[in-house]
Amino acid sequence: MPMTSPLSRRSFLNRTGLVAAAGAAPWVIPGRALGKAGQPAPSERVTVGMIGTGRQAFLVNLQRQFIKMPDVQVVALCDVDRWRLGEVQKFVEKSYAAGQPSGQYKGCATYKLYQELLGRDDIDAVMISTPDHWHTKIAIDAAAAGKHVALEKPIIRSIGEGQAIIAAMREHGRVFRVDSEMRSQERLLRMAELVRNGRVGKVKAVRVGVPAGDDVDCPATPEMPVPEDLDYELWQGPARRAPYTQERVHAPRQFGRPGWMRVLDYCDGMITNWGTHFCDIALWCMGAERTGPVEIEGQGVWPPAGQLWNVLKKFEVTYRFADGVEFIYENTRNPAIAGEVVKSTAYVKIEGSEGWIFAGYGDAAANKLIAEPASLATSELGPDALRFPLKSDKQDFIDAVKSGGRTLEDEEVGHRVTSLCLLGHIAIHLGQRLRWDPVAEQFPGNEAANAYLSKGILAPPEK
Repeated sequence: MPMTSPLSRRSFLNRTGLVAAAGAAPWVIPGRALGKAGQPAPSERVTVGMIGTGRQAFLVNLQRQFIKMPDVQVVALCDVDRWRLGEVQKFVEKSYAAGQPSGQYKGCATYKLYQELLGRDDIDAVMISTPDHWHTKIAIDAAAAGKHVALEKPIIRSIGEGQAIIAAMREHGRVFRVDSEMRSQERLLRMAELVRNGRVGKVKAVRVGVPAGDDVDCPATPEMPVPEDLDYELWQGPARRAPYTQERVHAPRQFGRPGWMRVLDYCDGMITNWGTHFCDIALWCMGAERTGPVEIEGQGVWPPAGQLWNVLKKFEVTYRFADGVEFIYENTRNPAIAGEVVKSTAYVKIEGSEGWIFAGYGDAAANKLIAEPASLATSELGPDALRFPLKSDKQDFIDAVKSGGRTLEDEEVGHRVTSLCLLGHIAIHLGQRLRWDPVAEQFPGNEAANAYLSKGILAPPEK
């Protein structure tokens, strides 16, 4: 992948109108200038800025991966919540200082405005872990600033947003990685290899299930004072304005599951949240990760009127692909496998002409491959078989940044996977069976459905 020259820091800040604000921004020695025996040479390190320091960013992306990677240096953090920003900064600085000679490590910079972080010439890549409604704008701005992009899933809220991200990454020659760890799960990767190498024969049907985690009520709550640590106006960003209440955002001074994940102003709920994990695995198995279905119909259960948390509680969507594959996606039941119920948080089942294979996510019974015939799950692949690299999602991203190649879940894959979930959401919202052209990415002859190509669903349908 050819890489273009990034904008200079001042050029980017001029473009976004933040030169004056950036003038007093703190600066640190770039992470690539720091090193110790046994680690990659400083010139081989990738410097990373993290935009969003909430639960997923801190507890998963940073603590479990980035901070442990010798070829990565996290040099800057950005958040509109001052407390979270400070807590994560303390963790980063303590972790890196412990591995450096006394006095050599100069610290990790912090920002409230993401544009200031993007304006730094010494940052190679960004990890974007903001609420979903911010994803597209920040990702496109990052590409324009010459940064490679890892973007938390679900990456988009509309199909048009996905198209815009693809265009930006290609225009600026940037590496992109969907931040989903499921392709790094050995059994799920093995499942994809088996199916793609024909072990189940011709794929006939696909079943995907995810948790019913949004089947909870939260009535409208009164307006509350905005916590002193939070810039709520900036947090809302491109979303429509609404009075502050804790369950709309996240609990102050905590890293727990945030309320915004159940509010349609900011996300689409479980249908894209967990769906982009496991619909991705299913499409990967099918070899359909860069296309889409030709027909969609679905049904769902919305919360009662007047609820603050207003995403779908339950749903079931049936997709049909041009090759005849029927793809059912739901969050309503546990799967019955081999005559018994596997207590799986989520699952993928691929049914073919020569057998079926199941991979779950949850208890011990689910965390292994189950197949019929049983020998299918342990069958050997020959030396000429299609194989996929087994590595963490962050290492996949960093390796591609170094090589200039593509990641295992690039911008087009992320767009198509999230689009699949969004198509189901639109079909449920409109209460219609929809035809879809996966090449033109249009609903042929359906103006009501096409209206949602450029906007998200912001409220349950009127009854």
